[in-house]
Amino acid sequence: MEKGLTLPQDCWAFLHSLRMKSKYALFLAFVVVVFVFIEKENKIISRVSDKLKQIPQPLADANSTDPALILADNASLLSLSELDSAFTQLQGRLRNLSLQLGVEPAAEAGAGAGAAGPPQPTEARPRRHVLLMATTRTGSSFVGEFFNQQGNIFYLFEPLWHIERTVSFESGGANAAGSALVYRDVLKQLFLCDLYVLEHFISPLPEDHLTQFMFRRGSSRSLCEEPVCTPFVKKVFEKYHCRNRRCGPLNVTLAAEACRRKEHMALKAVRIRQLEFLQPLAEDPRLDLRVIQLVRDPRAVLASRMVAFAGKYEGWKKWLAEGQARLGEEEVQRLRGNCESIRLSAELGLRQPPWLRGRYMLVRYEDVARWPLQKAREMYRFAGIPLTAQVEDWIRRNTQAAQDGSGIYSTQKNSSEQFEKWRFGMPFKLAQVVQAACAPAM
Repeated sequence: MEKGLTLPQDCWAFLHSLRMKSKYALFLAFVVVVFVFIEKENKIISRVSDKLKQIPQPLADANSTDPALILADNASLLSLSELDSAFTQLQGRLRNLSLQLGVEPAAEAGAGAGAAGPPQPTEARPRRHVLLMATTRTGSSFVGEFFNQQGNIFYLFEPLWHIERTVSFESGGANAAGSALVYRDVLKQLFLCDLYVLEHFISPLPEDHLTQFMFRRGSSRSLCEEPVCTPFVKKVFEKYHCRNRRCGPLNVTLAAEACRRKEHMALKAVRIRQLEFLQPLAEDPRLDLRVIQLVRDPRAVLASRMVAFAGKYEGWKKWLAEGQARLGEEEVQRLRGNCESIRLSAELGLRQPPWLRGRYMLVRYEDVARWPLQKAREMYRFAGIPLTAQVEDWIRRNTQAAQDGSGIYSTQKNSSEQFEKWRFGMPFKLAQVVQAACAPAM
């Protein structure tokens, strides 16, 4: 009987002992797991914190990091969520500082403001500075639109016009060299987005960096889009207004900021006569210059100028109408000088001296008129800028027009038919004069 009562008590003691051991084992396992997790988390936070310690103090001060985000003495934050928040805010402040300094953050690759996930790394493209170098009536307004229509290019149309109207230079000799140096120095500042340099030449002078007299503002999309296009001001006369929208007076400061935000810079100029004067620009480490020299048959150029600038060619018209034996030598000499400038620049560019190697391209307007899309692709490839579908669409729409657009600066034309129209209206004796004066260039 006593023996039967002892057996259940032993079993109960055994079961109670086993239960207690199991609880201790589970508790011990839980402690080990928690310890391992905490140790792992501390190692991760410690590594990241060491990285944060490497941030220079001036940069942290410039970004005004909140006191709540400063690391503790043990180089760790309370949790991974707080660490993530600290990184997010620090990254935002760095981006804001970059924008204030006029530097576009490399990680900003068109992602929306509320895009999810970390920013994807992007390959920064070098900033190109493209000069379309031409003379009047060579189709430069039309070819310039190839760059004006691309959204990531800041394009200016004939900014040197203001310098020519303000500074007087006699043609030839030292005066011609002096004008070339002025044009070159202004051109360098414009490529560096220092648009304030133009204010000294705009008449009347801008007030508080505002002007209503920026030459052909409407031919530059960058000057007619946000944020440069400020609200329209009533009763303020805008001599050169935007084409497709009404904008207030041009704010030069906003234009300069927009220039710095664009990936590339391009402008066209018909007042750069000699390619050799551009050597300092090609060697300037701040610039990555690409020169596209646009040329056209001088007979076609003269025929176009006699229509567009009729007042300047009264002597030619009188000679044609009255059948005089000879044309004035001064008129012929001016024509010959223009052709010689083109020839000398083209020969220098095609020789490819070391300072110009890989930076010069010669383009004939006749080729652009025949194969506009092909030549646009070649020019963009030479400049090292990817051509967008937007530009290709513009070329297709504006080179297959039923008839040429009105106006001497129209960029809408049936290019395959337009470029040889001069042949059917130019008197043969006029063509002979051009051929004699411009034979080397032709």
